[in-house]
Amino acid sequence: MPFKIFGLSDPLVRGILATGYTAPTEIQSQAIPAALEGRDVVGCAQTGTGKTAAFVLPILDRLSHEHAPKKRLVRSLIITPTRELALQIEQSILGYGRFVNLHTLAVYGGVNIKTQLNALHRGVDIVVATPGRLMDHMQRRTIDLTHIEVLVLDEADRMLDMGFIDDVRRIVRALPKKRQTMLFSATISKEVKALAADMLNSPKMIQIGREHNPIETITQHIYPVRKEQKIDLLLHMLRDAQMYSVLVFSRTKHGADKISHRLERAGVVSVAIHSGRTQGQRLRALEGFKEGKYRVMVATDIAARGIDVEGISHVINFDVPVYPEDYIHRIGRTGRAEATGDAITLVSGAEQQYLRHIEEFIGRDFTPETCKGFTYSRPDSPPPLPTAKRESPRRTGDKWPVGKGRRPFSKRPRRKGSMRRAN
Repeated sequence: MPFKIFGLSDPLVRGILATGYTAPTEIQSQAIPAALEGRDVVGCAQTGTGKTAAFVLPILDRLSHEHAPKKRLVRSLIITPTRELALQIEQSILGYGRFVNLHTLAVYGGVNIKTQLNALHRGVDIVVATPGRLMDHMQRRTIDLTHIEVLVLDEADRMLDMGFIDDVRRIVRALPKKRQTMLFSATISKEVKALAADMLNSPKMIQIGREHNPIETITQHIYPVRKEQKIDLLLHMLRDAQMYSVLVFSRTKHGADKISHRLERAGVVSVAIHSGRTQGQRLRALEGFKEGKYRVMVATDIAARGIDVEGISHVINFDVPVYPEDYIHRIGRTGRAEATGDAITLVSGAEQQYLRHIEEFIGRDFTPETCKGFTYSRPDSPPPLPTAKRESPRRTGDKWPVGKGRRPFSKRPRRKGSMRRAN
């Protein structure tokens, strides 16, 4: 089904085709018609299914049909949790709207505020903002939100995870009550449902796929390995020429830098991106990765929601994520827009509990694999994964506890209670 069937304006359809897209994804096919009718929308779909275009295209179409005031006013506001994601959305708007006369501004922290002040003074139609910097502009009275017609809350679950809910509520209270509101999220928790109930008016609910499942075009692999051999296994894997654009996830900033330096010493062109880098460094790293200057980018979870790079062939979890939701968002950086991709997770003995949580979350039992041609530290390595037990078994270092009478990776019962996310 071509985009033209939605009744989008000709200049907008030309912009979409110029970006290389010819047919909408499932989330776009369901969300765009409802949004064009002016309805509030709640969209839930896996990472990488095209949610951004599902709200950007209706906004561009609506604003381009309206008579623009002499001085441009902020008529649409998109709130998103990270600066990287704000920039990605801004680039999508500029790409799709290249033949539409609308001005867009990304508002985020970590950069000189004067550039944003000058752009707001000149006038913009669409603002894409992170909550913190937007609140800063509101307190300075340098942004006028009284003319907002369309509000989008993007990655709502992540904003809740990152503690932005109070700021979001303050921002929404400053907006006109008569508006169109769209909320998009990879998962719909009780908290996200409560947020939608407070801010949306009889929304159309759209659920694409199973909520906790990665998209089907991603092939997932699990490699048990001792912690001290992870970097050697990673280097061995990178000898494969098919790994031409690789995103490696580390749990910490120090770990990301350490991995990147080790790869560089081995002759693998790589770069690290995390919150310890300046905004300029992060932007240059991301652009270099997009352009193929860097074969490998090593990132912390700050990048899991903010990186939208076409053609990532492999995502490698060097460290197993503590929270299952982060696993979904990490591996969703590959296999985007219905393309195929591979996700690899290196699992040490100390991380087996996190893997159990991921299995429970996505409802799947993984089959451990060995890497052909790699010399493990022991003849019988990599050892089998631990047995299915409610409690974490005793261990020494990274030694894998071996169970009796149970197969590895069998589904375990969920623990009572929930893990509390660290601030």
